[in-house]
Amino acid sequence: MSLPVPAEVPGSSPPLAKTERPVRALVVDDEPELRRSLVRLLSSRGMEVLSAPDGRSALQMIGEGAIDVALVDLMMPEMSGLELLDRVRTERPEVEVIMMTAFGDVETAVTAVRSGAYHFLTKPFRNNEEVVLTVGKAAERRRLLDRAAMLERRLEEQDKFGELVGNSARMQEVYRLAVGVAPTASTVLILGESGTGKELTARAIHQHSPRSKAPFQAVNCSAIPVDLVESELFGHVRGAFTGATTTRQGLFEAANNGTIFLDEVGDLPALAQVKLLRVLQEGEIKPVGSNETRSVDVRVVAATNVDLRSKISDGEFREDLFYRLNVVPIELPPLRQRTDDIPVLAHHFLKKYADRLGRAVEKIAPSAMQLLQRQPWPGNVRELENAIEHAIVFCKDTTIASSDLPFGRSPRLVDEPVSSRPGDLSLPSSLIDLPYREAKQRATLAFDSAYFTTLLERAGGNVSEAARLAGLDRSNFRRAARRVGAVQKS
Repeated sequence: MSLPVPAEVPGSSPPLAKTERPVRALVVDDEPELRRSLVRLLSSRGMEVLSAPDGRSALQMIGEGAIDVALVDLMMPEMSGLELLDRVRTERPEVEVIMMTAFGDVETAVTAVRSGAYHFLTKPFRNNEEVVLTVGKAAERRRLLDRAAMLERRLEEQDKFGELVGNSARMQEVYRLAVGVAPTASTVLILGESGTGKELTARAIHQHSPRSKAPFQAVNCSAIPVDLVESELFGHVRGAFTGATTTRQGLFEAANNGTIFLDEVGDLPALAQVKLLRVLQEGEIKPVGSNETRSVDVRVVAATNVDLRSKISDGEFREDLFYRLNVVPIELPPLRQRTDDIPVLAHHFLKKYADRLGRAVEKIAPSAMQLLQRQPWPGNVRELENAIEHAIVFCKDTTIASSDLPFGRSPRLVDEPVSSRPGDLSLPSSLIDLPYREAKQRATLAFDSAYFTTLLERAGGNVSEAARLAGLDRSNFRRAARRVGAVQKS
């Protein structure tokens, strides 16, 4: 049977990207002409292709080299395709196997899939693209699984600083600054959006400093009532104000010889800013209601998610205090700017919550990982952590699936009737807790991602067919799907 290699046509599978190692495929069939045709076809698409006339030769080749995908004929003399599949699954489980079978043996091929084969193709093949697309998808699945295993191994190595996790270039810069400033007494200002890990950074700096055995006190300045901020930070004496029935030590004294972390420092009221400036300049505090100052030795690490320079311009923050705090600034990137860290973070939280919740969840499915990497993550690492904990709670086996994630269940799609009653649409608490505009933006993005991904899966990855199903022009469909990550930029 001959498989002539056609010229490229619109919608056909493109050659493999040159930035990755080419897919290594092995064709196993006792028909010489079919073997040669398949080798020519797959080679023309940038793959490295070997061939074997029987199962024993195939096993030897698989044992000698890194094979990604094996195309195996079901009916072969001496060793059948099913026997070869069983040996490969036992000896080289990292190799994806695609069975090839005559139309009348489909039932046996389905059995092969249940035994661990990735997929099966019926001969004669419908077209060349069916073969190329199936091999490409099998190789991509293998790459995703290999990447997940590699990330799990790397997680055990140096991908973290304290409780901070990530190995992207942006996080490596954070580690460099934090490690450099930790042994000193210099004041640090941590900048970053909510949920990026500002307190974890402060704790890591403290843990790597000479003060690590002394107290670490964390306070959210925006969470303290304005009239109690000074008392909370600097303490008060008995009778200083109504309700002050005893003398109380403030957090600065409690952190003496250690570190105090002032989160959302930009929300400090004016008088507290004056007193904080005195601590930084003189190392002295004055409790509320007292005429005496007390010396303290405290390292200050502050953090904010707002632009303090704008607050200075508006007269809401002291410029001299800003420069005292901004000795060593460390900027934490939002999660959307370090998506390469998402798999490492996800596996970190998987181990953490599987142990904490007593669940035997060990892996994250490739499709679920792809979904995680397509999310906008307005809540940053904290939101990702909550998503993984949610998934572990609802996971039914040892592997987290897309449907286990809080956004993994797409809004009602074509096969499910939509009710006209407003109360029938249930929204996750992660959306209800957000402002309307932000919640709507996230819900729309989640719908678009689920819609385009589902249509592409139905169309077997064919953009033209998916666009037809969506009722959109092909270029408009590709543009919209690319925006949500359903197709890669070319």
